[in-house]
Amino acid sequence: MFLEPVPEKCFTTNTRPGKNTFGETLTVYRNEEDFPDLEGFQLALIGIKEERGAVDNHGCADGADHIRKAFYQLFNHHDDLKIVDLGNIRSGQEISDTYYALNQVLTELLKEHVLPILFGGSQDMTYTMYQVYEPTGKLINIATVDPLFDLGNDNDGLTSRSYLSHIILHQPNFLFNFTNIGYQSYYVDNESIDLMKQLLFDTYRLGSLKQHIELTEPLIRNANILSIDMSAIRAADAPGVKNASPNGFNGEEACRMTRYAGLNYKLSSIGFFEYNPHYDINSRTANLIAEMIWYFIEGYSNRQDDLPTMESTDFKRFNVQIGEGEQNIIFLCHKITGKWWIDMSFMHADDPRYERHHFIPCSKEDYEQAMRNELPDKWWQFYQKLM
Repeated sequence: MFLEPVPEKCFTTNTRPGKNTFGETLTVYRNEEDFPDLEGFQLALIGIKEERGAVDNHGCADGADHIRKAFYQLFNHHDDLKIVDLGNIRSGQEISDTYYALNQVLTELLKEHVLPILFGGSQDMTYTMYQVYEPTGKLINIATVDPLFDLGNDNDGLTSRSYLSHIILHQPNFLFNFTNIGYQSYYVDNESIDLMKQLLFDTYRLGSLKQHIELTEPLIRNANILSIDMSAIRAADAPGVKNASPNGFNGEEACRMTRYAGLNYKLSSIGFFEYNPHYDINSRTANLIAEMIWYFIEGYSNRQDDLPTMESTDFKRFNVQIGEGEQNIIFLCHKITGKWWIDMSFMHADDPRYERHHFIPCSKEDYEQAMRNELPDKWWQFYQKLM
């Protein structure tokens, strides 16, 4: 068995007045002899108690149950959703055993169309999250909220600071796009920035997003996997991180981003990593992660299938001419949700794996930029990818 039951210490008396907390309403794996049947569930909580791949963050293996305890005290407003807590991934004798256990559990969940919400442990688990998609034969997109790129050095083994290199070098390669949200330039060298540009990956500095957090929505909307390093949140709001920084997203911005993730119809796994309870203050970080998960669920409850297709009639179409007939760009705007997309379907690739990537999430600002006769960066970047 790859999972261990939720310990009784996570079930505490609710300190707030009211009924229907998650601790009261969730289906929970509490006994070895009574593992829940996954049929009908939409979301599954899974704790990670592994830190051997963590870099300078000893103690993050102890975070999962602190987060769970905080989450159980939040109120559940979504009776229509079926959510199960499957407990914690068992820590293997070797870290490779833990990776294997997580791989097997995630594979089963995705096969059953149950979206896993991972929390606790270190961010090297993102590599396992990626590997699970290999049998699907589809190209996927990963987004991370992270102050670093986690490329590591040439000879690094798999760690929380090198997992991205392992994803890039993995064969067969089925990564279509990688997006970093909120990197902090003083933590990243020029060589790494140049490499990300050469790979045609999306990288967005913290400062470019802080004033307009809504610009993270189309970035997250393009992801199948979202991996969150809690060191991307400023230390004042999330002190429970060994490598906490005075700068970063604030708690409200973090919750907005996870709500965007919940709304993303194609996102099928999410992880919250690097929380270390030994550095936390009055459970402030555990409470924030619990609230981020709450907002993810709130977004998920409002999901709509607003992904464009070649045959879709649910969109308004805007044909914008750039220059003297040099380039036409077709923008789509969903009639109900108001979300914007760039139509790249003229790039007919022979490889059917690219079919899902012919429509690129964008913002209204990208459309307005095109109306000013300026070619949006997103268009040119994905044009190069699809060539």
